[in-house]
Amino acid sequence: MSDLPFGFSASGNGDDDRDKNSGDQNKPGDNPGGNPGGGANPFGFNVGGQGLGGGQGFGDFDPSNLDPNMLGQMFSQLGSMFSGMGAGMAGGGGGPVNYQVAMNLARQQIGSFTPILDKEISASADAVRLADVWLDDATTFPSGVTQTVAWTPVQWLEESMDTWKGLCNPVAEQLARTWQDNLPAEAAQFAGPMLGMLTQMSGMAFGTQLGQGLGQLAKEVLTSTDIGLPLAPEGIAVLLPEAIAKFAEGLEQPGQEIIVFLAAREAAHVRLFTHVGWLRQRLLATVEEYARGISIDFSGITDATSNIDPTELLSDPSKIEELISSSTSFEPTTTPEQKAALGRLETLLALIEGWVEQVVTRALGDRIPSTGALTETIRRRRASGGPAEQTFATLVGLELRPRKVREASELWRRVLEATDLSTRDGVWAHPDLLPDSDDLDNPAAFIDRLLHKDTDLDDAIAQLEKSLAEQDDSDTRDRPDTGDGPDSGPSGQSGS
Repeated sequence: MSDLPFGFSASGNGDDDRDKNSGDQNKPGDNPGGNPGGGANPFGFNVGGQGLGGGQGFGDFDPSNLDPNMLGQMFSQLGSMFSGMGAGMAGGGGGPVNYQVAMNLARQQIGSFTPILDKEISASADAVRLADVWLDDATTFPSGVTQTVAWTPVQWLEESMDTWKGLCNPVAEQLARTWQDNLPAEAAQFAGPMLGMLTQMSGMAFGTQLGQGLGQLAKEVLTSTDIGLPLAPEGIAVLLPEAIAKFAEGLEQPGQEIIVFLAAREAAHVRLFTHVGWLRQRLLATVEEYARGISIDFSGITDATSNIDPTELLSDPSKIEELISSSTSFEPTTTPEQKAALGRLETLLALIEGWVEQVVTRALGDRIPSTGALTETIRRRRASGGPAEQTFATLVGLELRPRKVREASELWRRVLEATDLSTRDGVWAHPDLLPDSDDLDNPAAFIDRLLHKDTDLDDAIAQLEKSLAEQDDSDTRDRPDTGDGPDSGPSGQSGS
C-alpha cells in the first residue's frame, strides 16, 4: 500500500522527515553489552527447547579428589567467559531471569527503526477518537481512553517490560528454587561454590529466550493490546505506526479502514481493562498459580551424567553450558493443577479476544465495509502461530488456540442475541460469572443458566418486596390503638 491515510507512512516510502530523523539509531550491534559477534545467541546456549536452566548430578563422583589447580583453572576460564559477555550481559540484578540480557538482545533484534512523526501521533489520536465514538453503541462500558500515543518498537519493548517481568518471574523463580532444592547430595556438595554462577548462567539462558521472543514481537505488534494483555498504562491507547504500515502493505483494504479498525480494537480492549477492575490482576495471578505447581523430574540425572568425566567438565566450561541448556534432563513436569490453571488462562484470553471481536464488529460493521475481511485477517494472523503465541509458549507453556477464540466470539454473539448489551457486559462483573472452557463448547447451556439467574434474581427481588410489604401490614395491625385516628375527638373519644 503506497499511501496510508491519517498521516501514516508506508515503510520505505522515502519520507524526508523520517529519513532525516532516523540517523543511526539502534543499528544492530550498537547496543552496549550486546553480543560482540552480533549473533542472536551470544552464549552458545541451545535455547530452542523449553529447558530454562538447571544443574547436574555426578553419580558417585567424589569432589574431595579434585585437583585444586584444575579447580582454579576452571574458575579462571568461567570468569573469562563471563567478562567476554560484556558488563551489560553479566548484569541483570542476579534474579532468575537476566532482564538486561533480554533487553539487549531484543533491541539488537529490532535493529534500526524509524522515529514517530508528529503527523502519526495526530493520526493515531484521530483514529482512536473516531472509533471510540462508534464503540459507544456497541457496549455499555464507557470510553476508557484518557490519552492516545504512538510507539516505536523500542518504546513498546521498554514500556511493556514490567508486565513481562510479572509474567516471567513466578515461573523462573519456581524453576530455579525447584532444581536447587532437589539436587542430589553429592551434586549439591560439589556445586556449592558454583551455585551462584550456575544460577546466573540459568538467568542468562532464560533472558536469552525472552529477549529473542520480545525482539520479534516488538516488530510485529500493532497495538498495545495486540496479544490480549494490557501492556500500556491504564487508560492509554497505543498504535504502532511502523508495524501498521507493514501490515497494511499486504492487504487490499483501504488504509483508512485498516487504521480505524485497529484503533477500534485497541479502544475496546482499553474499555474492558479499565472498567473490569479485576481482569488485569487475574491474568497475572493465573500465571503465578501455574508457577507454584512447577516440579522437575530429576530421574534423568543419572543418564545425563553417566558418560561425563568430571575432570573434562572442569577443564572445559563449555560442557557446563551444554548441561545447563539441556532440555531433556530437567524437563518441568505438568501437574493436573497446572493444566487447569493454563486452561483457565487460555479461556480468559479467548473470552477477552472474543468479546473485543464482537464489540468491534457491532460498532464498525455498518460503517466500514471491510470490517468482516479485516476480522478474518486478524484471525488468520493469530492462527499462523505468530510471535505472540511463540512467546507465550516459551514463558508459560501456553498456546492460545484459535479455536477457543472463535468459540468465545460465538458465545458472546449468542449471549447478546438472547439478552441485551447490559446483560452481556454484566457477565464481566465478577470472575465467577464468566463462562468456562465447557461453556465455550456448549454456549446454549451457559445462556440458559444466565437467563435462569436473571429470573431467579427477579423472583428474589419480588419475594423480598412482598415480604417487606407483609411486614409493614403486620406492624400496622399489631400497633396499639392510641386514639389518634381520624374519628377520634380531642380527648380520644369517638365523635357523635
